Amino acid sequence: MSDLVCVQSDDFSLADEYQRLSNINSRVGAVVTFCGLVRDFESSAGESESTKVVNYLTLQHYPGMTENLLEDIVTQAKARWDLVAVTVIHRIGTLAPNDQIVFVGVASEHRKEAFDAAQFLMDYLKTKATFWKKLTAEGKEQWLDAKLSDTDAVVKWNKDSHDQC
Repeated sequence: MSDLVCVQSDDFSLADEYQRLSNINSRVGAVVTFCGLVRDFESSAGESESTKVVNYLTLQHYPGMTENLLEDIVTQAKARWDLVAVTVIHRIGTLAPNDQIVFVGVASEHRKEAFDAAQFLMDYLKTKATFWKKLTAEGKEQWLDAKLSDTDAVVKWNKDSHDQC
């Protein structure tokens, strides 16, 4: 199987993941990757230009269910686009600013499919996968909710799929 879905506490190597995708087979003509990092600041919702210095971000998940949901998201992407391979790696545990959180990589014959699928995967991952984020900033803990912009992004994909019918 050329797809990889993994939830782990260990860091991952961007170079290794890129190499794995680009060398899967001779059909690969494009590889698009995304790596999400822990920011060193968090903007407060509803407060104009108010930011907090992040100490760390703790990510928790529902073992088994989270992996199944990620695999379902990959299956949906592969049903929409002709993809050669997909990699989704999401870290859990306590992460410091600038630590890698998530890797999404898509290999396809053509760039448009790879770009669209990578964006779709991240948009769905942000809203549909069972991860809980607890932010520790300036010594205070706060559970983070999904952002409206992430929810809106998924609605766009749903609208796009209805427009194609």
